[in-house]
Amino acid sequence: MVNQILKAPDGTPSDVERIKRESNYLRGTLKEVMLDPISAGIPDDDNRLMKHHGSYLQDDRDLRNERQKQKLEPAYQFMLRVRMPGGVATPAQWLVMDELAQKYGNSTLKLTTRQTFQMHGILKWNMKKTIQEIHASMLDTIAACGDVNRNVMCISNPDESEIHSEVYEWSKRLSDYLLPRTRAYHEIWLDEEKVAGTAETEEVEPMYGPLYLPRKFKIGIAVPPSNDIDVYSQDLGFIAIVEDGKLIGFNVAIGGGMGMSHGDKETYPQLAKVIGFCTPDQILDIAEKVITIQRDYGNRSERKNARFKYTVDRLGLETVKAELENRLGWSLDVAKSYHFDSNGDRYGWVKGVKGKWHYTMFVEGGRVVDTDDYKLMTAVREIAKIHTGDIRLTANQNLIIANVSSTKKKKISELIDQFGLTDGKHYSALRRSSIACVALPTCGLAMAEAERYLPVLIDKIDAIVDENGLRNEEITIRMTGCPNGCARHALGEIGFIGKAPGKYNMYLGAAFDGSRLSKMYRENIGEEEILKELRSILPRYAKERQEGEHFGDFVIRAGIINATTDGANFHD
Repeated sequence: MVNQILKAPDGTPSDVERIKRESNYLRGTLKEVMLDPISAGIPDDDNRLMKHHGSYLQDDRDLRNERQKQKLEPAYQFMLRVRMPGGVATPAQWLVMDELAQKYGNSTLKLTTRQTFQMHGILKWNMKKTIQEIHASMLDTIAACGDVNRNVMCISNPDESEIHSEVYEWSKRLSDYLLPRTRAYHEIWLDEEKVAGTAETEEVEPMYGPLYLPRKFKIGIAVPPSNDIDVYSQDLGFIAIVEDGKLIGFNVAIGGGMGMSHGDKETYPQLAKVIGFCTPDQILDIAEKVITIQRDYGNRSERKNARFKYTVDRLGLETVKAELENRLGWSLDVAKSYHFDSNGDRYGWVKGVKGKWHYTMFVEGGRVVDTDDYKLMTAVREIAKIHTGDIRLTANQNLIIANVSSTKKKKISELIDQFGLTDGKHYSALRRSSIACVALPTCGLAMAEAERYLPVLIDKIDAIVDENGLRNEEITIRMTGCPNGCARHALGEIGFIGKAPGKYNMYLGAAFDGSRLSKMYRENIGEEEILKELRSILPRYAKERQEGEHFGDFVIRAGIINATTDGANFHD
């Protein structure tokens, strides 16, 4: 009965579907074009496939006009992203990524909002060596991008250590279980010999199929009361339910996603909705079956409407749930009660279980780099050389030196003091609650600055914050250079989406715990107008807020902005 009412949208498949169909399971001509010495770039078809191997071809847009004048091809370079479930790395792996950034990249590491490393500035001739050295460290870049399940997120909060350990193991199992089965990555980058095709060895993708998914797919696991991974922004979210200190299972939420397109009301951010409860041993089966529903019924004609959130909204939440249970062969239990109280990080030293310590440092914009007055990259390198625990990347682009033994804590504290590493506590709470995507100069989609500009804008907003006694009030602020949502702008109590150079759409009203989307407040405004609006709103918040009321809740109660009750009315 359910199958009779389910169908994918009609329409001619997009060109990306053709590329995947003709790719021989993500191989294309990548092996050959990466050896071509004529150009530092690669053809567009192969670049589309490159995403499934964890990389995008980009060019330095700061240099684009000058190179055009000189009749040179763009300054092509590759961004490379690591698959690292839960954002957990060993100190040895950190040192490898540091070394590769110096040797082949632009001497920086970007900590992404999906808890992994992103390296920029890699030339084509160095890509294979870089991937091989990453692989030798027991990391890889498989499926870090592309139309597949991407890096699986999980809670990074250091005071949840015992539960984190268990949840982290599930994030690793999900990540491995949902990998593409094609050997293309190993053949192209790791020199694995291709097995001659026979009836017995013919390649198949038992879950994804030869066309993979209509668009990217994202999974995250949260442990209440912390929603640090913004679980409602995920295509598939698992919310851990803990009773008497034990993990008994997960509430299952489906249909989230942040991306949209300017001026197109058929596209919108959406929050995942809870559909039931499962035990831990059921999550692999659930993830697989949800992915196959998206594989079968997602939109393969219009990529801007191809994310799972649109599939859920088009077919209906209850219909998708029924189809999921039909494919599982069993029903989800009723969802358990839970609550979130924040989606940020806890800074500084925190003592966890088993005598271990965790130090969370603030990394503005997630950029690990040495500057003249702040040697962050050198400092973390020196810490990694002596650290015997692990290093965690948070969904808020910060860094945790985790599981520090009491004997190592003194030496690591000395290095923190020596290099002046910051837990951010001398900054405003607004700055500590900020996230920005890379945007210019490397992102080809960026319409405006984000990572390079948000700190400058916050300098000016901080003056308003200080004047009104709000320095220690946490207000989430997020900026993206385009509407794709990499910094989860629609979940910022104050959000900015780049519209043009120096111009942004300004959004207000998201929930502090990540459970409500924002709504557009002003369109296409620059810094002067942004500051003017905040000079009006922030003093009102300081004077009129109720006890414990967060900024996002205040602007709705005060009638400054209407609440977005569902992604479908995000543009209303």
